[in-house]
Amino acid sequence: MTTTIKKFQVTFDCAEPERLARFWCEVLGYVVPPPPEGFATWEAHRDALPPEERDTAFACLDPSGVGPRLLFMKVPEGKAVKNRVHLDVRVGTGLVGEERLAALETECARLEALGAVRGTLLRADGVNESCQNMQDIEGNEFCLD
Repeated sequence: MTTTIKKFQVTFDCAEPERLARFWCEVLGYVVPPPPEGFATWEAHRDALPPEERDTAFACLDPSGVGPRLLFMKVPEGKAVKNRVHLDVRVGTGLVGEERLAALETECARLEALGAVRGTLLRADGVNESCQNMQDIEGNEFCLD
């Protein structure tokens, strides 16, 4: 049986969809899609919605069209436990040793300036290369690898 490859999006439950989407745009080089037809800006679109539908979701896209769309949906509950799925931001691909650690550190410092929180640095163990655990601005875990 042949399976066709399907496009997918990654959806995050969160408290502030637009703020979190814009953070991930900066992390990944993604962009905010254009506002819906008939609206010059996202703000104009938001203002046209009934109050209960405002600020409930926001998305960002890979401008090359290769990566998945990220969708951020507002939920009433806060984050309670560790993510079961997380993003690995590939900044050290092909690098090893000190060169890899330097690349991870440079990106970690850039993301901390955006509000991310540094976690544990997992050093190379002979099987896996080094990676840096992080949390985004709402506490969602991700890795720099």
